[in-house]
Amino acid sequence: MLTQIHVRTPVWESPSLSAALGKPVLLKMEALQPVGSFKARAMGGACAAAQAAGATQVVCASGGNAGYAVAYAARRLGMQATIVVPLAASPRNQELIRGEGATLVLHGHSFDDAHVHAQALADETGASLVHPFDDPRVWAGNATLVQELVEDGVKPGMIVLSVGGGGLLCGVVDGLRAAGWNDVPVLAVETDGAASFAAALQAGHAVQIGPLTSIAVTLGARRVTQHAVEVAALHPVQSWLVSDRAAVEACLRFADEHRILVEPACGAALAPVYAAAEPVRAAAGPVLVVVCGGAGVTREQLAKWEREVPQSASG
Repeated sequence: MLTQIHVRTPVWESPSLSAALGKPVLLKMEALQPVGSFKARAMGGACAAAQAAGATQVVCASGGNAGYAVAYAARRLGMQATIVVPLAASPRNQELIRGEGATLVLHGHSFDDAHVHAQALADETGASLVHPFDDPRVWAGNATLVQELVEDGVKPGMIVLSVGGGGLLCGVVDGLRAAGWNDVPVLAVETDGAASFAAALQAGHAVQIGPLTSIAVTLGARRVTQHAVEVAALHPVQSWLVSDRAAVEACLRFADEHRILVEPACGAALAPVYAAAEPVRAAAGPVLVVVCGGAGVTREQLAKWEREVPQSASG
């Protein structure tokens, strides 16, 4: 049996979001994971699987949450971890990764640059490469979120989640189908400046989009995993876009109402519920939002996002 890194998270009913939407809104509180995000499931599961297969070292490229989660999981499992981050990675994320005892390597100007270097390091050292989202071990880790809902007897009328590279979406849909919950639709939310999943659906396959412009940097994958396109063809998945302003305002409102700080990548999923967008209004039962969290948010950073995002945008 694999060592479990993530913790079981609670489901909260949100009075404020329920009032905004006019129907029950449930929150799967992944922000309460030890590393502050759902990545504890994804990367924890991947690292545990790598160890079970005989690996003693893991390498991961990341701009933040995934790298921190790999570093945390590796320390818990007694493995060595090397995390490659772009030069622009935030000082806070670098500090968190180093604090877990991982080797931190700064390389390149984007996740793509960092990932190429991580692959080279894995080839040189024989370490197991853990991809932040394009890895079946990651999808299996994220599927445990749905397993907990099944065990708790919580079957929502819709699940709302954010999409970056698509690892969370893949795991949730895989989990829903394993549970026989093929009638539970998923609203997959991105910000306008990081809409690689929407582009993939339009093309019918994963495509690389242009430069990312969204403030939600942890959604910053220019190309989603092809598996995200495949699961969207098997399951009722709808793409939805929100503005950076809507995502940041959702973070601020959520902090006031629920006393929890989350990143704009998470605010993106909250935004259509606060706005009572048509797909969530049409849900046949309670709407469950995956509050995916984020390790890189502080009060100061949240205030900075509020100042920097244009007020004129709408979600």
